[in-house]
Amino acid sequence: MHGRILAAVWLAGLATVTFWQGGEAAAPRLKVSENRRFLVYENGQPFFWLGDTGWELFHRLNREEADRYLENRARKGFTIIQAVALAELDGLNAPNPYGHRPLQNNNPATPDIKEGPANDYWDHVDYIVDKANALGLHIGFLPTWGDKWNKKVGEGGIFTPENAEVYGEWLGKRYKDKALVWILGGDRPVQNDQHKEILRAMARGLRRGDGGAHLITFHPPGGNGSATWLHNEDWLDFNMRQNGHVVEFTGRYDQTKVDYDRTPVKPVLDGEPIYEDHPVSFDPKKLGHSVAADVRRPFYWDTFTGGFGHTYGHHSVWQMWAPPRGPINNPLMPWYEAIDQPGAGQMQHGKNLLLSRPFLTRIPDDSIIVTDRVATSVPGAGRYRFVATRDEAGTYAMVYAPVGRKFKVRMDKITGAKVKAWWYNPRTGAATAIGEFPNTGEREFISPDPGEDLDWVLVLDDAAKNYPAPGSRPWGQ
Repeated sequence: MHGRILAAVWLAGLATVTFWQGGEAAAPRLKVSENRRFLVYENGQPFFWLGDTGWELFHRLNREEADRYLENRARKGFTIIQAVALAELDGLNAPNPYGHRPLQNNNPATPDIKEGPANDYWDHVDYIVDKANALGLHIGFLPTWGDKWNKKVGEGGIFTPENAEVYGEWLGKRYKDKALVWILGGDRPVQNDQHKEILRAMARGLRRGDGGAHLITFHPPGGNGSATWLHNEDWLDFNMRQNGHVVEFTGRYDQTKVDYDRTPVKPVLDGEPIYEDHPVSFDPKKLGHSVAADVRRPFYWDTFTGGFGHTYGHHSVWQMWAPPRGPINNPLMPWYEAIDQPGAGQMQHGKNLLLSRPFLTRIPDDSIIVTDRVATSVPGAGRYRFVATRDEAGTYAMVYAPVGRKFKVRMDKITGAKVKAWWYNPRTGAATAIGEFPNTGEREFISPDPGEDLDWVLVLDDAAKNYPAPGSRPWGQ
């Protein structure tokens, strides 16, 4: 058998796809970067987490449907798919499309396994994981949704510390050579010591089973982060937030920076912001449903304020809804139409932008933006918050402008005698050079759509660095 080949390909200027082919060797591992801010491959190259919440993928899609979904996500530049083994929507008792359930007698210590290929629930999970890996996608693998450990056994829960460790070890052994990240939790809070012990036991089992091959994090409930309860747990490799299904920066997306600033330092990302076509704040009668702009803003808010990556979601896709299946919270279209909603395709432009400059030295720095006389205008608040990022050395800076409003920047945040400026379009990925300017004082800019609710990114480069056009190719390739 040929050994696995790891490669990075810039496909038509759209996305970096990392993939491995053939053989039985382990998939490339991920680790936390030396500065504890990012995820990287073992060779030190950046791993950009561009996730999609395919929570019900293992449970509700057949193999042909899973192929369609995963191939779509790979084409759109996603790098990781978040999916749940013991799924939320009656995942213990409602069978998968082939009539299989995951456990014997709903006991985590006894997964329901049968001899031969394609004969049980876990064979189907294997197929999907292998398909994703073959497409260059990691799996953000949730062993279970949170309702199954957050409730007591006999009251809807099925986990104890003892069976959680057994189940974790079994999963770890089964998937130790796959490209994945373990995500404990599943949208539930940690409310008592028993909950912590179950999570610790499951993490311990996973580590024993996979030999430490994979990173572990925790998916929290809305408006929270894993750091709320677990920041100092030694098994928690990085923090995940669920900033949730709101559209305002203030009070939600600004919390990514709060977790970024915690000590000890751990990487952080938003693993569940507002979904596209989701009822805004769960109140559609008052606020309607989100659109692509509502999911673009959190990408830049989160990554520019400290997130090492970002997760997108669609309200129909997480639940893999299609008639005649019962809908949850009024999805607007079947999942197989929703996968091509505009926001999904626009996420890759943000990833490509950030990878086109030195990535592992990037820091949040809103001081680039000059605070206006009326601070609620610039840097702003609510849906209209401006945010900024740069690299530590100051060779580049980026300012996210969610609306077409004049703003000033501090040019001395950039190195070099001259600064080259670009406008980058988050909707198309196109970059337009707008000139070179002396690196002195403050300079005013306004995006190409004055007065409109259209977002742009101002990119400022030390002209002497000759960086490529923003988003055109990965830095160093």
